[in-house]
Amino acid sequence: MSELDEQIANRHKKLAALKDAGVEPYPHRFDHDLEPSGVQQRFAEQSAEELEQAALSLRVPGRVSALRSHGKTSFADLWDGRHKLQLLIRTGELDAASQQVFENLDLGDYLGATGRLMRTRTGELTLAVTHLVLLAKALRPMPEKWHGLADVEIRYRQRYLDLATNPESREVFEARSALVRGMRRFLDDHGFLEVETPMMQLIPGGAAAKPFRTHHNALDLELFLRIAPELYLKRLLVGGMHRVYEINRNFRNEGISTQHNPEFTMMELYWAYADYQDVMKLVEEMISHLAVTVRGSAQLSFRGETIDLTPPWPRLSIREGIARYAELGAAALDDPQALLAELRRRGAELPAIRDYGHLLMALFEAVVEPHLTQPTFVIDHPVEISPLAKQRKDDPRFTERFELYIGGMEMANAFSELNDPALQAQRFEEQMAQRAGGDEEAHSYDRDYVLALEHAMPPAGGMGVGIDRLTMLFCDRASIRDVILFPLMRPVAG
Repeated sequence: MSELDEQIANRHKKLAALKDAGVEPYPHRFDHDLEPSGVQQRFAEQSAEELEQAALSLRVPGRVSALRSHGKTSFADLWDGRHKLQLLIRTGELDAASQQVFENLDLGDYLGATGRLMRTRTGELTLAVTHLVLLAKALRPMPEKWHGLADVEIRYRQRYLDLATNPESREVFEARSALVRGMRRFLDDHGFLEVETPMMQLIPGGAAAKPFRTHHNALDLELFLRIAPELYLKRLLVGGMHRVYEINRNFRNEGISTQHNPEFTMMELYWAYADYQDVMKLVEEMISHLAVTVRGSAQLSFRGETIDLTPPWPRLSIREGIARYAELGAAALDDPQALLAELRRRGAELPAIRDYGHLLMALFEAVVEPHLTQPTFVIDHPVEISPLAKQRKDDPRFTERFELYIGGMEMANAFSELNDPALQAQRFEEQMAQRAGGDEEAHSYDRDYVLALEHAMPPAGGMGVGIDRLTMLFCDRASIRDVILFPLMRPVAG
């Protein structure tokens, strides 16, 4: 029998002993005054004399994170994920039920303690216990004796152990929540309305990605989990809802990496009568504001670099970026064959569709993206890869589109939205031709969306912001799995 098996067997014996003694090991509730963090916050400044004079009795719950015995006097720590509170337990002063609980106590158990708040000689805030209630018996030991869960694989697979033993993980997800809450407040204050759109769709659209398929039995319909809410949100513009946003879950049937999880969270907004330049100003204001309110500064540390989010942020066109970092001249930048030759020379991945726009973007991703550490708006994307964006008036090869890069990652994608129904239908047909040519991520033809545009959609700017990657930036995390509570993992064999 392994050491772990022995520990589990011993805990089961203690559980049986508690039941035999009439102790309920999993009660329904526990009336309490404060958790350990609340005790520390409220009474941190109280002296020993002030606490003694107050003679304050408290009921405090928490998980047992430490046990120390000194004869008939023992100490335990109750932990609530943020702070601990020390318990002082004198076994001769406990009632029979409390004594049974204490004798069968293990690290990891949830415990409710009643007692008088005091300070020890060393000045530590402590609860002198008069009564103990077992709230939940832990039948498996906590990892590494509460020194923190270091195994990254287990931290992702068993997030509850990560949160229970690593305070910094909890801080990441609290920061993520604050970021989303702050984003909502910012957009609400700017007149945007939060809405919800379908997560199961007849036609996946709004992004270049492979969808997940599902089936509705009652209607006998093949459906897709959405890859983006864009086309539904723009239908709302047609309906007269002129400033809308959705904080949404998207699903893309793609590979997993430090920046990609098949299920992820985005914020998408659409703003009538605006264009991509207006949206640029909005997003740099929003992200810099969130950095100050959530992290306390517009300067963030990320992967050993200091990133300054103070507006305004530079604009860099696709062609300017390639010219700067690949040192290609204007003639080569206009020649698809020259772009293909440069990709091959660098050993870069070649796109499935080798027209001008796809080749230009493949070279940009290979050469320019790694240099985009400071916040940068990458503008003027080729029309071949931007089927939902308006073309530039001065050069119809390119569109009024930007992608925001920070820390080498794409954080946001935005356009001046295409609202000409005939041109949108033509773009969909071109996408279908690309799909037939082997591009599995090309857009589908959404006739209902074209029908909506025929009822007139006002000019608008739209944008999607990746919540997961923004959290990575704000919390200096190298992997998207660090900021998703339950990332998708391959099952463990056996």
